[in-house]
Amino acid sequence: MSTKAVPERSQIPSEYQWKLTDIYPSDQAWNEDFEALKQLIPRLQDYRGKLDSAENLLACLRLQDEVGMKFDKLAGYAMMSKDQDNTNSLYQEFYDRVVNIGAVLASNLAYVEPEILSLPEETIKQWLEANQDLQVYSHYLNNILRTKPHTLPTEQEEILASASEMAQAANQIFRMFNNADLKFPTIKDEEGNDVELTHGRYIRFMESKDRTVRKSAFEAMYSTYGQWKNTLATTYTAAVKKALFFAKTRKYESSLEAALDADNVKPEVYHNLIKTIHDSLPIFYRYMKLRKRMLNLDQLHMYDIYVPLVQDLDMEVTPEQAVEMVKTGLQPLGEQYCADLERGLTEGWIDWFENKGKTSGAYSAGVYGVHPFVLMNYENTIDNMFTLAHEMGHAMHSYYSDRNQEYVNSHYTIFVAEVASTVNECLVMHDLLSKTNDPKQKLYLLNHYLEQFRGTVFRQTMFAEFEMLVHDQLGQGTPMTAESLSKVYHELNQKYYGPDVVSDPEIALEWARIPHFYRPFYVYKYATGFSAAVALSQQILEEKEPAVERYLTFLKSGGSDYPLNLLKRAGVDMATPEPIVKAIEVFSSLIDQMEQLVAELE
Repeated sequence: MSTKAVPERSQIPSEYQWKLTDIYPSDQAWNEDFEALKQLIPRLQDYRGKLDSAENLLACLRLQDEVGMKFDKLAGYAMMSKDQDNTNSLYQEFYDRVVNIGAVLASNLAYVEPEILSLPEETIKQWLEANQDLQVYSHYLNNILRTKPHTLPTEQEEILASASEMAQAANQIFRMFNNADLKFPTIKDEEGNDVELTHGRYIRFMESKDRTVRKSAFEAMYSTYGQWKNTLATTYTAAVKKALFFAKTRKYESSLEAALDADNVKPEVYHNLIKTIHDSLPIFYRYMKLRKRMLNLDQLHMYDIYVPLVQDLDMEVTPEQAVEMVKTGLQPLGEQYCADLERGLTEGWIDWFENKGKTSGAYSAGVYGVHPFVLMNYENTIDNMFTLAHEMGHAMHSYYSDRNQEYVNSHYTIFVAEVASTVNECLVMHDLLSKTNDPKQKLYLLNHYLEQFRGTVFRQTMFAEFEMLVHDQLGQGTPMTAESLSKVYHELNQKYYGPDVVSDPEIALEWARIPHFYRPFYVYKYATGFSAAVALSQQILEEKEPAVERYLTFLKSGGSDYPLNLLKRAGVDMATPEPIVKAIEVFSSLIDQMEQLVAELE
């Protein structure tokens, strides 16, 4: 590890920081736009009770878009400024102001959808046929009509909108606690030096060749969360109860149905995923058994899950090398894609390194009318190179959506969000595998690819099942404590990892550190998205131009249609278990290749 102490933000070279000045040149400019938004929001009331003609509806929706675009810019700048250093009180204030005005904005827009729903459906269809300018809102309007059974009268919608800030409390408390206040102890690294454990360094420690380091990091991580388990259980169950309240209020049968309905996806898709993975667990057990054999361990513990199986091969990847590997691997997507990707990699879209107070993990955030941004906490590993490819997939999806769709249709749904990111990973992996004849390097890459399946398909499905069980139990009125949450989680961990893995007692607390659980029923989309991406990447490599054209059309389509329709046109039908089954077949074939290589090396 290059440094023992996490650097301050001011110590990160500017060329490795994102350029938020592309959104606003200064904090003063942000403040001026914030004041402009405050003046603009009351104008939304000009159309209240007046959505009685195509012309008024169009004017209202255009104003709604204008306000939305301005709010998104303000929110993007505030969120990312805060995320680059959560201890900065100025940007905490900016973020709080955005959250507050977001609630005001939602309250002022609360009448729009109920008024649209009060109109005869035939009237709206006639307006769409007669008014060409209104047609850009056709998907938006048809989707509102689809959700009519779950939209409340105006007064009740206003109440829910006014409560939106309060409803985010559990999520915000967890984020601030996890990123700013939670402190981990120091542990001994491979050289015996005292090194501070952080979110960003945890996986690096878990990949250490030194088993003592892995065990120390594992125990230090979960003992820290264990000290706060009751607080975290209360925070998490509050987030679940919020989801249950909104689902019941909007007349859904469950919080699962409510969450999936935003994508027009039925709960059967969720249940199909869990059932298909349950059926495939023996194949996963086979991989765990191979891992145990290759590590030559009597017992395979949870802290042995992440360590690369090729012990005497280092594949350190600097940021500069990562950029070149990503660019080369994505060449099958064509010249224009690669040229646009080059801009993203070199023109200040990316914030590269961990610093004190920085939000952990990685994400991509699109800002309509500007360009996307990517937050990283880069360590010099091949895993982080793939994270870069992943987040740039998100970024390019946003880039193409924003430039080919009007604002109202630019926001692709979460269901398809993980597809573009994972297609990038699959293509880069294929490129690397195809270029090495070294058995150890190939084994290393196969191990990484199998780990993607483990982490994205099997682990995320386990997360998804945990969420479903917790929501079901709380929905039935069964109290959930730290102990009961841990019991559910530990039993699932034993079921998913199988007989060759020791489910250490500490892993029962893993639920306490997963930020995505505060966004109910989000994580299953990693598994479905990965499955779709495996299929699409194979089509791109085999069919070439026709598949690339379909795929780029998908990227440019944004949120202009329902996600299952967009994916079906791109080449995969996610309404069936077939793509998941196909992905598991690929997983099984990778194990075959790995076993053969192991035999050759023995």
